[in-house]
This record gives sequence, C-alpha cells and structure tokens, in this order.
Amino acid sequence: MQRRCLLVFPFVLVAACGAEEPPAAATAAAPTVLEYPETTTVEHVDNYHGVEVADPYRWLEDDVRESDDVRDWVESQNAVTFAYLETIAERDAIAERLRELWDYERFGRPFKEGGRYYYEYNDGLQNQDVVLTQESLDAEPTLLLDPNGWSEDGTVALASYFPSPDGRHVAYLVQDGGSDWRTARIVEVATGEVLDAELEWLKFTGLSWAADGSGFYYSRYPETSEDEKFQALNMNQAVYFHRLDTEQSEDELVYARPDNPEWGFAANVTDDGRHLIITIWKGTDNRYQIVHKDLTSPGSTPRMIIEGFDNDYTLVGSIGDEVFFRTNLDAPKNRLIAIDMTRPERDAWREVVAESEDVLDGASLVGNRIIADYMQDAQTVVKLFELDGTPAGTVDLPGIGTATGFAGKVDDPETFFSFTSYDTPTTVNRLDVSTGEVTVFRQPDVPFDTGDYVVRQVFYESKDGTRVPMFISHRKDVKLDGTAPTLLFGYGGFNISLTPGFSITRFAWMEMGGIYAVANLRGGGEYGKAWHQAGTRLNKQNVFDDFIAAAEYLIEEDYTNPSRLAIFGGSNGGLLVGAVTNQRPDLFAAAIPAVGVMDMLRFQEFTAGRFWVDDYGSSEDPEEFEALYAYSPYHNVEPGTEYPAVLVTTADTDDRVVPGHSFKYAAALQKAQGGAAPVLIRIETRAGHGAGTPTEMIIDDYADRWAFLVKNLGMRLPEGYGG
Repeated sequence: MQRRCLLVFPFVLVAACGAEEPPAAATAAAPTVLEYPETTTVEHVDNYHGVEVADPYRWLEDDVRESDDVRDWVESQNAVTFAYLETIAERDAIAERLRELWDYERFGRPFKEGGRYYYEYNDGLQNQDVVLTQESLDAEPTLLLDPNGWSEDGTVALASYFPSPDGRHVAYLVQDGGSDWRTARIVEVATGEVLDAELEWLKFTGLSWAADGSGFYYSRYPETSEDEKFQALNMNQAVYFHRLDTEQSEDELVYARPDNPEWGFAANVTDDGRHLIITIWKGTDNRYQIVHKDLTSPGSTPRMIIEGFDNDYTLVGSIGDEVFFRTNLDAPKNRLIAIDMTRPERDAWREVVAESEDVLDGASLVGNRIIADYMQDAQTVVKLFELDGTPAGTVDLPGIGTATGFAGKVDDPETFFSFTSYDTPTTVNRLDVSTGEVTVFRQPDVPFDTGDYVVRQVFYESKDGTRVPMFISHRKDVKLDGTAPTLLFGYGGFNISLTPGFSITRFAWMEMGGIYAVANLRGGGEYGKAWHQAGTRLNKQNVFDDFIAAAEYLIEEDYTNPSRLAIFGGSNGGLLVGAVTNQRPDLFAAAIPAVGVMDMLRFQEFTAGRFWVDDYGSSEDPEEFEALYAYSPYHNVEPGTEYPAVLVTTADTDDRVVPGHSFKYAAALQKAQGGAAPVLIRIETRAGHGAGTPTEMIIDDYADRWAFLVKNLGMRLPEGYGG
C-alpha cells in the first residue's frame, strides 16, 4: 500500500565557520523601548460557568479580508515590526547565507505506479518542488508538474498528487495562499495536458483511484459563502466518486452521514482494487470507525465494520480478503492486525505483529514482507517480518535519525526511504526487500560541511519526576560554558512525535554558533498512547512543565543561561511557547510563538478548531474550562510583568489556526509589557499555516526570526558570515 497520503486529517502540522565565540561576559543588547500602535479595546465579557471573562480584543477575530479595522491594525503592526527588523545589521547577512545554504538539489522519494516512477525535485531555490516521472530508475526524467508557473508570487502550490494505476493520469491537489482548501485537477501523463475538470470545496482529503483508472474517490464539504469560507466551522463532509471526463456536479455520492455532521471521512482503495476502506474521524486523537465497501461486487453498499471511536485503526494494505491495520487496541504502543472482510467480527481478527517495547509508528506490505518502522526513544528502528509475522531481520540505518517512506505494493521487489538527522541532509535510499540490502539512490551535494556538527540525546527529569528525552545539536567547536546562544524547540500534542530531521533554517542557526535543542514532551507520540494522554486535557500542564524543565536542564548543565536562551514553537507549539512565556518569563531572553492557539476558550469556534477538543478539552465543560483558563496564553498575560522579547508570527490567510489568536495575544502582551524588551507581531500575507509556503517567503521569514534572536540574545555572527 502506498503510504504517501492514506489519511489527511486536520492536525494542528515545523556550514562550519570556525568563528570565535562571544566572550563569557557578552549579554543581550539593551532593548529600545518601542511605541506600539494603539489597539482599541471593547467592553466584551463572556460568562463561563459563573466566571466572567473579559475579551477586550474580540474585534480582532474578524477576518482581515472582510474588516477594514483589522486590516488597518495588521498594516500598522507590520510597519512597526519591519521597521524594527530593518535596524538589525545582521539581518541581510543571515538572509544571504540562508539562500546559499538552500541552493542545492533536493530529491523526494520515488514510488512506482502504473509502470512509472514519480518523485519530487527542487533544483535549489525554486519556490515550489516540481514532479518528475520516468519509466525506469536509469531513464531520463520528464517534467510532469511545475507549480512555479502557477502564480507570480509562488504562493499557489502543489499540495499532493496521485497517479492512476493504469499510468495514464495523475490527479493532484492545488493549494492557494496557504489555505487548507484544495482544488483537484487531472493531468494526462503522456501529453502533459491538464483536463478541463476542476473539483472544488476539498479539505482534509486525499484522492484514491479505482483500480481501472476510471476515476477516484475523495471527500468534500458543502459549498459555502466566500465570507464564511475561511472562518466557519467545517461540517457535513461526504465521500464522492469522480469519473473521468465528467463534471463535479455529476459525481456519485458514496457515503455521507448527515445524522453526524461533525464526522469526517478518508476513503482509500487498496492496491489490489478489491476494497474501499472509509476511515471515519471526528477529531485528532487517532480514534476511528471503519466502513468497508466490496469493490468486486457491483452495487455493494458500504457497511460499518468497526463502530465506536475507541481506538486507532490505520489502514496498512490488503492481501485477498484480509485487510491489515495498525491499531492500539489492547496495545498502547501499537500492533498489526488483519481482518477478513468476509467475516469481520472481532473474535475473528488475527494478530500479525504483536506489540513490543517500542512504538510501532508505521507499517507497509512490500515485497511479500512487512516493513515496520518503530520509534525507540524518538529514533527510528526498522524491522522486517514475513507476512505471517515471523521476524526477518532489521534494516541498517546510518545512525541517530529518522527513516520515512517504505511505500510500495505487495509484489514490488523494492521500496525507497529517506534518512535524515539534525546534521544530515535528507538522503534517499533504495531497499531490496528480499535481501535487506540498502543502497543510496540520491544523496545531496550540499554547500556546507556536516562533519563539523554533533548530535546527542540526553534525558532529564520533569517537575513530577518523568524522564523526558531531548536532542541537542551544535557545532563541535561551541564552548559549553553556559554562554552559548540556545534555541529550545517543542510541540507536545496531538500524538505528534518530534524525531531527528534536517532543516536548513535550523542548520543556519547552528552555523551561526547557536545550540539547537528539541524536547520530546508529553502530549506527543514518542512513547505511545499513555505518553500522549499524559499531555492532554486536564493533563496539559505536564507539557509546559516538561518544557520548563528542559530549559532548566540546559542552564544547569552549562549549555546556556537565561540571557542567552530562546524558545520557539508553532501551532500547538505556539500555544506551548505562549503559555510558558507567561508562566516563566524570567527563564528566557526571547520567545517566538508561531501561528499559535492562544485563546483556549474560543478555539473550537473557528474552522478546524472543533477537532482539537480531543487534545485540549472544551470551555463548555466546567472542569476543562478551569484548566484551559489557567494556562490560556491570551488570558494569562499579567500587566506590569517584565516579559522577554517576543516575536509573534502568523499569516493573514491561515484558516487552520485563524490569525485572530495571534492578533489578540500580541495586543494583550504589548499593553501588559512592563519591561523594555520588544513585543512584536509579524503577519505574513498570502501565507497560511505553513504548507505550500514558497522558498523565498520562508527565507525572508527565518531571516527576520534569526535576526530578532541575534539582537535579543546578544549574539555575534562568525566573521564574514553571509558575505
């Protein structure tokens, strides 16, 4: 089974220069007191279970596309922010160096469909990756899709693509301005001609072809008005079948549940074309219902085979009548089971690979074997099994890092996977499944030396004694004497695991002389179901305690000190940074909360926010309201507090975490700031939650972020940096 995009759900989704280090006495430059735009307040109070809660910046929730007042506020805030950033002399050098680091060939993992290989490619500074195809691994590739010509500013992107089993067509999803909304189009492989049909109102969906290539299954929402499109709740998704050479209005409704408008659906055809598996979800906690439709029987109707949102059932593939799922049923760290669709009763289910000490992160059926990738202390371990579950060895990996991929069909002799780490740019490898031999397929020729960097994993104790892992990466010549500028990153939610991976922006930070630390907080999936649940709902404070303890460890172990420590996180990680900045403003010199969920009492009122109740709880519940109110970043800003330097970042077209979260938080923090450190908000235009952002926009964004840290951590760039 191809593991590129089986399920698409609304998750909240982030050279050695040998310069001398700053002397131990170096401290952050004295901040300049800024004059912020006046932000109007309103007399708005909500009553939650008898508690009156003021919301003086409620008007900033309005859509910037529809409100002149909000648009004027955005322009005035950006004017202050960019004027400040332009005063930082190092900013242009950082941007120039980022462009140099970015300018190398990057290859995606190939996969085979319809007798052809497909993969993504970027020649270096292209705003968007292109899609190449070739008939064999040694054939000359052909350009199939090039999103770089779809818009002048590079903000119209290819979100994902799906070749048909007969090799004739590729259906693909287009993303405009970073929005979660998608438009589906179809290209003919032989000619490159794009067909006339366009499918609209798609969100949180893949496209899954019928075995004969006649069309594909997908999920869509009802059409809504333009003024509600980017803020209204998403309800009443349904599964359709689109047949080639027809209009979307003719698409066949396959499955809908108007009696449960909050349910969402992911429809996938198994590789043999026999089974349509519809995974039903209603949140983000990996608890699904499963519907099956027999595609070998014309006129068959979908039937529910797993009812009740009790456990994870992630589709892996099928062999004959049996469909394989990864599940956490009776296995908090996951196991692999097979269900015979002719007798799907639970007492007939077959365990194929039992639960182990490590978390089963993914599995595929390739080369008549099972390829299973596990997380072992947030690092990848890959094991092979025979189809009956008998162990068949392991796959050799280069070291501490993350291996992803392993897509393919049951009878494919090969598969491809990527390997990466904080100091290792992504290498694409080919695995001969029968022999276990790994060979390099594409290795980037990078314009920097990764051998001068070190990656280590440490463990520290959180407030309640929990043992938490953390990766620490830096140049080998960085002096660990408590003075190194350090950036601590975290997420801690939605069962998402932070495993080692290369990032040009983070590598640039390390090249500048900074330490980069990533804490594997509770709320993630690093140790399975219990680890995730320990950071959700009434347990969410554990996540913040873990992050604070990580910062304290870095200080106690003489990596850094509070005047040289910054924290960074995006989306749910932006919430993390906002909450921790409120709780321990003394512990950090700077904070960058990106596209964060900052109003924890109202997040469920907008777009995909209602799905996050699984992790956060809801203010509609009295006990959960109390917990949410206690840490909500917007509601816990204290007037007169000396906060660290804060750069809030968001985008005006983010329809995942609507920008009103960041707008309200920034306004409250600017008014409350009792010290001289800057509180700024950087609002990108025509960018969403992150996916599809063009390269040049990313470079500008991170040049601003790192320049902000250089100024507020008192950093000194290596001599000649960026020149």
